[in-house]
Amino acid sequence: MKWGDLYGPHYVNRLYQGVRRHLHGEFRFICFTDDVRDIRPEVETRQLEELLFDPRMEPGIWCKLALLHPDAGLQGNCLFLDLDLLILNSLDELFRYPGEFCIIHNWIQRRIRPGVGNSSVYRFQAGALGDVLEQFLDNQEYAKTAFRNEQAFLSHAVGARRMHYWPESWIRSFKRHCRPVFPLNLWRRPRLPHADARILVFHGFPKPEQAIAGYPGRPGRPWQRTLPCPELVPHWPE
Repeated sequence: MKWGDLYGPHYVNRLYQGVRRHLHGEFRFICFTDDVRDIRPEVETRQLEELLFDPRMEPGIWCKLALLHPDAGLQGNCLFLDLDLLILNSLDELFRYPGEFCIIHNWIQRRIRPGVGNSSVYRFQAGALGDVLEQFLDNQEYAKTAFRNEQAFLSHAVGARRMHYWPESWIRSFKRHCRPVFPLNLWRRPRLPHADARILVFHGFPKPEQAIAGYPGRPGRPWQRTLPCPELVPHWPE
């Protein structure tokens, strides 16, 4: 999904390149967006408004819940990928991993019970979890007040019985697993995760291109400083 101007079309194009390189066989790569300009022709673009099929829906991050509904018009085994991540190795196992709904065990909220998923990468069967959106639409005011964001509500609505976490080594966080902790980040460069990692997630900042070039961090937050990481370049294809 891409809307607004935070992510340019090159994010879509490079993500497609990463998937094409690391996923065997035929697949459909779909981007719901409000701006199709400069997106490569191999990407199937669909209007973001297609996810507003219920009059109670509004544009924004909560529309990610609509992807689970039969009216989203998706088919088969679906893997959702945020735009700001890098594909490092084969994705084949992510489609074969057992479980009705597979998601990242959120690094920030790992000690919370029941667990909370990080929706940067999750897999679902098209149309099989329409009840998640219905729960949200029937209780929007409560959901937006009680839950910090869409992924917290998603974890609640899917429930522990249906939710399965990816193996921890498969999907890693750049900030938590590659960038040295403060104050080591001030003089040590980030390192790529171990060879078993399939996907590297860039939640918050820096984004991939900032991590490659180096990121000064926001004023007064030296722990955010990131020295250049050119090792990421091969995984950020042109």
